Amino acid sequence: MTRLIFLGPPGAGKGTQAKNLADGLNIPHISTGDILRQAMKDQTSLGIKAQSFVDKGELVPDQLVQDLVEERLAKPDAQSGWILDGFPRTVSQATFLEELLNQLNQGGERVVNLEVPDEIVVSRLLGRGRKDDTEDVIRRRLEVYRSSTAPLISYYSDRHKLLSVNGNQSLEDVTKVLLLSIN
Repeated sequence: MTRLIFLGPPGAGKGTQAKNLADGLNIPHISTGDILRQAMKDQTSLGIKAQSFVDKGELVPDQLVQDLVEERLAKPDAQSGWILDGFPRTVSQATFLEELLNQLNQGGERVVNLEVPDEIVVSRLLGRGRKDDTEDVIRRRLEVYRSSTAPLISYYSDRHKLLSVNGNQSLEDVTKVLLLSIN
């Protein structure tokens, strides 16, 4: 049973690797951004609540994101495994997730940390050509990532669940390392 949580800085390739592995293992790739957008599109009760924050330009509160994750992990297709991308982002979310997985009898998760040097991240994100991807903005996002996610790396390392992978390789090489490491 494969249950993976992907960590890594913006531009590390989390979404790409998570999707490739999920497709290959025939398990859902659960991106909190995707489930949030889908809930808003489907006008679910949680989606309507989330939309009110998004419309005001505010961050969706932790509790609402946690409720969406709980709802998603309870679906039948998640019983045979999953890959989480974008959650948890803080130690309090990780604690919530650990309790939730125990309740759902879905423990045994592993955490993949894709390590990529800041200079590589900056060049990758600048290469995407998005107008909001300026070097200053990217470096600020990296600072925020480091301050909020560094404690998560320790949290999962202390629980012997962390697998660090060099994300500064070709897409295919990272995938090979991941497949060898999780099996």
